[in-house]
Amino acid sequence: MLAPKKEKHRKWFRGDQIKGVATQGNSLSFGSFGLKTKEAGWITARQIESSRRAIVHHLHRGGKYWIRIFPDKPITAKSGEIPMGSGKGAVDHHVAVVKPGNMLFELDGIDEKLAKEAFKLAAYKLPVKCVFISKHH
Repeated sequence: MLAPKKEKHRKWFRGDQIKGVATQGNSLSFGSFGLKTKEAGWITARQIESSRRAIVHHLHRGGKYWIRIFPDKPITAKSGEIPMGSGKGAVDHHVAVVKPGNMLFELDGIDEKLAKEAFKLAAYKLPVKCVFISKHH
């Protein structure tokens, strides 16, 4: 699974509510087809890996894919039934923060029908609404 090799700060603040639309990473850069977000949210490293596997499984070793997001935000958690106080929990997992319009995955070297189906399967595994993007439109 994806995770940063090293971090400047071990524990981050949660951050404000995600506002606005993506101005960077919002267009196709590598492939002919893409999966784009329609809403803001956090996508965990596990969800990215699960989507990636769904895509790879559907392609049957054909085409090339790119993952355009990276989970660099550490999320802390405390185990259940622990009283309030005694500091912030340990880092539990990492997430990628996405805005509406962020390109998540890209594909090339396959036909549109196959790409559409692969991205549909991947989108089921993600917590945000996604839309299929094609260069040929």
